Amino acid sequence: MCDVQDLEYMDLGKEEKCQRLGKTCMKCKEGAAVVVIRVGDAFCKSCFRDYFVHKFRAMLGKNRVVYPGEKVLLAYSGGASSSAMIHQVQEGLSREAPKKLRFTPGILFIDEGAVCGQSWEQREQTLSEVQQLLKKTNFPFYIVALEQVFNFPQYVLQSALPVNPKDPVNYKQAVNNFLGQKMAHPADELGGKAHELAQLFATGGTYSRPPVVYTSALIGMFSNARTLTAKLELLQCLRSHLIMIVALTCGYPKVMTGESCTRLATRLLSNISLGRGAFLPLDTGFSDDRYGNVITVRPMREYSLKEISFYNRLFNVPSVFIPTLETKAPDNSSIQHLSESFITKLQADFPSTVSTMYRTSEKLNISRADVTEENVQQERCLICMCTLDTCIGDASAFSATQVSQRLSQRKPNKNAEPTGNPERPRCNNEQCCDRSSSCSSSVLDTEDFMPLLCYGCRLTVRDMISVSAFPPYILQEAEQRSRRLGMRREIQEFLLDEGCEDL
Repeated sequence: MCDVQDLEYMDLGKEEKCQRLGKTCMKCKEGAAVVVIRVGDAFCKSCFRDYFVHKFRAMLGKNRVVYPGEKVLLAYSGGASSSAMIHQVQEGLSREAPKKLRFTPGILFIDEGAVCGQSWEQREQTLSEVQQLLKKTNFPFYIVALEQVFNFPQYVLQSALPVNPKDPVNYKQAVNNFLGQKMAHPADELGGKAHELAQLFATGGTYSRPPVVYTSALIGMFSNARTLTAKLELLQCLRSHLIMIVALTCGYPKVMTGESCTRLATRLLSNISLGRGAFLPLDTGFSDDRYGNVITVRPMREYSLKEISFYNRLFNVPSVFIPTLETKAPDNSSIQHLSESFITKLQADFPSTVSTMYRTSEKLNISRADVTEENVQQERCLICMCTLDTCIGDASAFSATQVSQRLSQRKPNKNAEPTGNPERPRCNNEQCCDRSSSCSSSVLDTEDFMPLLCYGCRLTVRDMISVSAFPPYILQEAEQRSRRLGMRREIQEFLLDEGCEDL
């Protein structure tokens, strides 16, 4: 039972809470506080708006990634964070803005209803709400179904290969170069095939239902994954590929996403659990340049989900509720959902949890090795497009894990088989198999697929029944890279070492 001291402590807590809610704004010292972000940080409505806007502008101005006059694609998911991001861009481009934003925005919405098991009628209702909301922005917008990943040709991954990092230049010099000369259009990387992809991405209200074959293939691929963790990782990778292709085709060298500080803290913890610790600077940093000339930036990464929710509520920023794979799922249904639940509950008792994890991620850096044009395809993961973290020495934890897995999966073979490498199964069309870049019927097993993936994506693929459910552009690229690796092994003894000089 509570004693007298406990009752007095509870009364003091109630009095302190009442005083905190009734205090004045910490900035103007005049208006009544309507929002308490953290302990001692109370704002009135006007000062909270200035604080929110200043943080968004300062994030873009401090990093200096977006150039004046550049086209920027805003990735919209219908949630609170991406809705607040679009509202900030609208405010920054208005005539009343004191320091106007100087880029040209466009909006992209990806329809993922098929993955979540929605019927076409439910998807149409959601798309209608999204269209009405995006039309009010007066920005060009694109609504693309996730099923379109099954309509991509193979060269989209080859066009998205990252280039060697150039020497850093001064921001003013970069802006002068951008304004003074005609920059290369991102679609030029696709060659003469860019107009074929452009027809897949409808603008405005011309969105049409995707073919039933693609919808069935998408549902079959996610049904092929055994766990919700693998499904969420696949969805994230396919979504990133689709955003990259739309930006590349429609001429947007920059992409803005609306991940909040809370979301990035969750991703930090879940990615470490999923073996993606080597790529945390790309997955949680301000900019992500893994896709070459299409750079992803995260201007909302300093906002907590609490700040965004308060802003949307006070200033009537509309959003659309769209069910996801994690909707109504228990906390232990996936590693991502468990990490989110853990951080959210810890944040309620310790308010500095999210900010501490966020500041930790800011200090992480990725080591960039020199990559040549000849081996760039072999040193990048086929799914997430990150540098392979599996090219390490034999005396490592990864190599020990690989040996343990091979020994545990080995089965006794009673019937002796002839030595030598068995020939890979081929499709019936011999002319098709002779062309290494266009064969879509070749058989590629999981063992041939694994060397092309990073450690985190290997864990995802192991949770899948078969790799044949991947979209054709991934399978074709995997087949081509696998053959190149096989050819290199065959002629390895005839190659000179990199350190040898020409005689």
